[in-house]
Amino acid sequence: MTTIAVEVDGTGVEVPEGTSLLTAVRAAGVELPALCSDDRLSPAGSCRTCLVRADGRVAAACVTPSSPGTRIDTATEDLVQLRRDAVGVIVSALPPRALAEGSLSELAHACRSMGIGPETARGSGGRGGDDSHPYVHLDRDLCIACGRCVRMCSEVQGTFALTLVGRGADTVVAPGTGGPWAESDCVACGGCVDTCPTGAITQPGPARGITSAFPPGAARTRTTCGYCGVGCTLDVVAQDGDVATVLPARDGPVNQGHACVKGRFAHGFRTSPERLTRPLLRRGGTLEPAGWDEALGHVARGLRAAVDAGGPDAVAAISSARATNEDNYLVQKFMRVVIGTNNVDNCSRLCHSPSAAGLTASFGLSGGTDTFDDVEQADCLLVVGANPVEAHPVVGARLLRRVLHGAKLVVADPRAVGLALHADVHLRPRPGTNVALFHGLAHVLLAEDLIDAEFLRERATGLPELTGLLAGYPPERVADITGVPASDLVAAARLYGGAERPAIVYGLGVTEHLHGTDGVRSLANLAILRGAVGTDRGLGVNPLRGQNNVQGASDMGALPDLLPGYGKVTDPAVRSRVEDVWGAPPPARPGLRIPDMFAAARAGDLRALWVIGEDVRATDPDANRVAQALDACPLVVCNELFLSETARHADVVLPVASWLEKDGTFVNFDRRFQRVRPAVPPPGESRTDFDIVRALATMMGVDLGCATPAGALAECARLAPVFAGLSHDRLDREGAVPWPCRAPDQPGEAKLYLERFATPDGRAHLAAAPYLPPGEQPGDGYPLVLVTGRRWAHYNSGSMTRRGGNLALDPVDFLDLHPDDAARYGLRGGEEVSVESRHGRARLIARVSEQTAPGQVFCSFHFPASGVNRLTSDHADTVTSCPEYKVTAVRVATP
Repeated sequence: MTTIAVEVDGTGVEVPEGTSLLTAVRAAGVELPALCSDDRLSPAGSCRTCLVRADGRVAAACVTPSSPGTRIDTATEDLVQLRRDAVGVIVSALPPRALAEGSLSELAHACRSMGIGPETARGSGGRGGDDSHPYVHLDRDLCIACGRCVRMCSEVQGTFALTLVGRGADTVVAPGTGGPWAESDCVACGGCVDTCPTGAITQPGPARGITSAFPPGAARTRTTCGYCGVGCTLDVVAQDGDVATVLPARDGPVNQGHACVKGRFAHGFRTSPERLTRPLLRRGGTLEPAGWDEALGHVARGLRAAVDAGGPDAVAAISSARATNEDNYLVQKFMRVVIGTNNVDNCSRLCHSPSAAGLTASFGLSGGTDTFDDVEQADCLLVVGANPVEAHPVVGARLLRRVLHGAKLVVADPRAVGLALHADVHLRPRPGTNVALFHGLAHVLLAEDLIDAEFLRERATGLPELTGLLAGYPPERVADITGVPASDLVAAARLYGGAERPAIVYGLGVTEHLHGTDGVRSLANLAILRGAVGTDRGLGVNPLRGQNNVQGASDMGALPDLLPGYGKVTDPAVRSRVEDVWGAPPPARPGLRIPDMFAAARAGDLRALWVIGEDVRATDPDANRVAQALDACPLVVCNELFLSETARHADVVLPVASWLEKDGTFVNFDRRFQRVRPAVPPPGESRTDFDIVRALATMMGVDLGCATPAGALAECARLAPVFAGLSHDRLDREGAVPWPCRAPDQPGEAKLYLERFATPDGRAHLAAAPYLPPGEQPGDGYPLVLVTGRRWAHYNSGSMTRRGGNLALDPVDFLDLHPDDAARYGLRGGEEVSVESRHGRARLIARVSEQTAPGQVFCSFHFPASGVNRLTSDHADTVTSCPEYKVTAVRVATP
């Protein structure tokens, strides 16, 4: 970055070339009011409150660029008076409450610093407000029409939900759709609340007015969001032992001062009256409160009895993608050291296990290939099987921003939602036909010589085999299989193949299939053919992780066949290294995956199951069979925040701390380790998962070491070379650090494979896997294909988001269906419908739109009472056992 030297009030400062005078002034430590300016937004220059003199001429600092040697004056008497007059004119139209004592607004702060008192505010008000929304309230009388909220909504969030209406002094912000705010296109990211300088747009309740200034007695804690896998950096403001508000950190490496409705507002679950605060123990068929010693004693005796009756492999644990790395590390160590089994898995089994398998086979490591900061620089984005606008809103907003600035966009998604509405080419394949689609794209790349021959020759293997396979996937045949017109397929391939810096971003629409691993590998083929991975000519292949720590749970070895750092349990060298640290070797035989655990329980072979932070009864497929497994297992233990569907089947329920109440780290979707810090104490007698695992091990006579979460990560760094350079101390100093990070004095590798791939031969491996049909097909009385996924306002089983204002934003579980299908089956929008598959039945509310294609329906799984996962099948990826959530044959009717 080129810097230039300027002078501010006689003091020299260096600033980036092209920066505004306002940035230069602030770099010199001088405070100026700038009521229409936010450094996240394009400048407006409309309020004239930041006037300075640059080389003798008065200018608005926010819109005037610096140039080398510029002399900037801010403190002369006439400039101070000009700024004071500008602010005074603005204030004079506002009612006195705009400057009420204790106001935390930017305007009130500026007035106090300039000696402008409440008597200056002489407006009569009377324009009213809008309090229809649970998280965003509007006071029109305090609006100064600065436009910051409108620009935030368009430039950062990309929703374009706000506008300015009226003329002259009557201009005010309003939802662009007209009507109440709650019925607008607003997605409640909170950006308008954070940027509003006057308090016209605020969060209701105790958080009112808290943006960058905090009330007396408030404490701020920097942490990482506990919802999706983006890894937003948040500042939690706590007062009187409770969360007052959660703010996006301006310097957050991924979110850059932005957030979504979940991370920003959905913390009401923490104080829900349904929150568990004492252990529960089943007595006489009923879960009743118990003390910790009694509950843990019961668990310890049950685990010993299970081992005595069936050996160590009669015990299994499902660890948690919602828990910290340190929690997961300790759980897998407990299972391997205390119990003596590799029967430990985590929910990545149900979402991105095909990513781990496919990316490892293609490139050598299980994570995405590039940092998102680089992906954002792509000139062509291929977004496949993902709806980041809803499921990963901060990433979705950044991708949309890139598209609006000129990047080409190809979206492959059966539904017309999110980024697909902005795509240059939208491919809508039939669910379950991804592999054929990717082969069709690859066929065009080869046929039109849109490949990097040198890269393929020097750094890849498998081209002859793939070339032979692709001969059978011309666009016309692929169109027959997928339903995607051949012309669209060719256009998409040309956009990706002709780009200078293409990037692939994908989600669960690629992985949650019978042949999900083949899908990941076939998608990776496109980047390899283009030479767009491991080079500066492309930005690789990057999965969007669904949960906050689904990457980290696997990184920490909460897997039945892999140890921390992805060493195989069968590898003698890895086992020896682990034994050196643990003092005992891990078991040599791979353990059970989650579906195998349920099967073993139903067969009577699994006698104890510990479920940590996962509601498997609600989120796993073929939920009726999951319930049978839980009921058949003699001992089921749950660590939970609430009495979930799974906890209702448990023998012991242990109340645990949430992400706002615990210490540790998460790993986000682009492999960044980030700190998690407790902002408030857990309620009642709740404990952290980390403390529970340690206490149970002690009760069973084993000292696991790792007295603190920091100690656990330090131990993990000793036995996993890819994490050797990571520690809490380093993360506290540096913020986010990506893995691999092989030494404390080395940076993490944000971009992978620049020198060689991590495969045994150092090359990228092309895969020649033929297209095979999905496990389920419509027909036999089930004519529709159901796809399940996420909605913008909720998260997974909804246990946190349904206990707060988000429920008002998205109160029911909808079944989206095309108007043709609604007419065919006599269904109307808004009425209850019965959905039936070969496996079970659910009840949802019909919503008719053209987002879904004819013959396809879509719903989320955020409302367990609807029974959506009673519908889904036990078909699973042939390599990893990831369920086929994206293809279920169903029929619909009125109840």
